[in-house]
Amino acid sequence: MTFNLTVSPDFAPSHISGWYYFNTWLQRQLDVGIHLELYDDFAQQREDLKNGSIDLIYANPYDASMLVRELGFKAVARPARRPDETVIVTLRSSDIHSVEDLKPGITVATTDDPDVHTMGMIMLEPADLDRSNINTRTVGGYVVVAKALLNGSADIGFFLKDAYEELSELVRKDLKVLVSSQISVIHHALLVGPKMQSHIPQLKEKLLTMGNNEKGAIVLENMGLSGWDPMSEEQTEFMIDLIDTLIPD
Repeated sequence: MTFNLTVSPDFAPSHISGWYYFNTWLQRQLDVGIHLELYDDFAQQREDLKNGSIDLIYANPYDASMLVRELGFKAVARPARRPDETVIVTLRSSDIHSVEDLKPGITVATTDDPDVHTMGMIMLEPADLDRSNINTRTVGGYVVVAKALLNGSADIGFFLKDAYEELSELVRKDLKVLVSSQISVIHHALLVGPKMQSHIPQLKEKLLTMGNNEKGAIVLENMGLSGWDPMSEEQTEFMIDLIDTLIPD
């Protein structure tokens, strides 16, 4: 039987090869067939998740709620020392120096990553801004958010902090961060679907010792990760409850 692995579309494009390396490494460690399926957008990925096509996913925190509570997935690990934080960014040459400088009528470039968008909106509250007095431009990824800032079609952009930091130096030299969230308990996680859960003990063991040998360490480096931490059911439920509080239905 071949299982299907996927990755939340908000990962950095520079790490595509790293996920292919991880897929190969994982097949050898578990001695099973695993196919890596990457998606350009959240909508198609969520559709395939709901129809049972995916068995293993490196998921963003928003999707974790659906995966665990509706589809029976279980979290096994999270990236070490890598919480999901949101940053609000503008042009370095802009006369905007803080959130409080922002005025009604601004245009915000954002993605369809709900947790990042919601945190960005929460961080706009000190300027008395909400969806009623801003213009929102939803684009396909964080590179496109950066382009919207650089070409003047948006005043500010919401980024996953890691995605912003992985933009090229050439791009970031013309941008500046106005504010960053500091929640620290929201993060991506590796979740296993019902058909693959018999492999959880072995999978967890392999992940937690991945950096202890040269091949595993090289794969982690190519993924942009330093290692994995275990994720308990209690930690998973706490994060999901927090996300559900921030992003009500």
